[in-house]
Amino acid sequence: MTAVLPIETAKAASGLKSERIGVLLVNLGTPDSADAKGVRVYLKEFLSDPRVIEDQGLLWKLALNGVILRVRPGRKARDYRKIWNTEKNESPLKTITRSQCDKLSAAISDGKRVVVDWAMRYGNPSIQSRIDALMAQGCERLLVVPLYPQYSAATSASVCDEVFRVLAGMRAQPTLRVTPPYYQDPDYIDALAVSINTHLATLPFEPELIVASFHGMPQKYVDNGDPYQIQCVATTDELRKRMGLDASRLLLTFQSRFGYDEWLQPYTDKTMETLGKQGVRRIAVVTPGFSADCLETLEEIAQENAEIFRHNGGEQFAFIPCLNDSEPGMDVIRQLVLRELQGWI
Repeated sequence: MTAVLPIETAKAASGLKSERIGVLLVNLGTPDSADAKGVRVYLKEFLSDPRVIEDQGLLWKLALNGVILRVRPGRKARDYRKIWNTEKNESPLKTITRSQCDKLSAAISDGKRVVVDWAMRYGNPSIQSRIDALMAQGCERLLVVPLYPQYSAATSASVCDEVFRVLAGMRAQPTLRVTPPYYQDPDYIDALAVSINTHLATLPFEPELIVASFHGMPQKYVDNGDPYQIQCVATTDELRKRMGLDASRLLLTFQSRFGYDEWLQPYTDKTMETLGKQGVRRIAVVTPGFSADCLETLEEIAQENAEIFRHNGGEQFAFIPCLNDSEPGMDVIRQLVLRELQGWI
């Protein structure tokens, strides 16, 4: 006859200790310095990832090393210097992600069981270094949080690839969980709507329409099965419903195309040009695919696309910041993490 012990008695009998839990926030990445050398190191790592550029054949390697890494770093370094956090000598993305980590830690960490840290997929601090640090603190369970509302192979999957690569070198691996994309999570949609309305209330003008600009990707990636475009559309649809706007008042566009392939359309820069020429004079732009402001939002949208709009007849342009480490933005991350930690805490 088998004796069945109550759960608490069984725990005591086994002598098991409560494992520490690591929570690792991961964003895309940033150069370590706003000069050509720093950008070159960053771009080489980024553009050598087969999740980002799927065809890593000889022609691409020749183009990358023979042309792109010779020409592009200097130009992008100038763009980074326009937005650089000179006080901390780092990019805003690094500053914001660190703050998100600190605020999440203050909200959920008890200092004993749950340890919160942050990393970048490309650049520093690396995923390898932060997983090593969490393991050194006794974390036997690990929750990885890719800070991308919408899933794509080039972002979320690449984070997982690197995490799995790090774990592949460990004899004693932590138990692993990865948070899912949150592109239509009600908390996320509400936070976006609150952020947009709060910012609009501070403007000296009323926009005729709002443009939701998402990072683009080659059309062929979607044709091959990437769900990213579908999730961007779902985010925009939910945001329209939440704000009571139709498709003519809240437009969906895609930015940051690179190379000569066809990318997801409509293109943000071409839309800015067209809107200005069509007589639209006042617009606001939000970037719901980014959890934190970075080069693509602070320089490409707030400066470059604002200039395109004005050059073509537009008059008033407002950039709406990302959720960043704001109270609504942190509530989204906190709720996501706590939901995925169920059963562990």
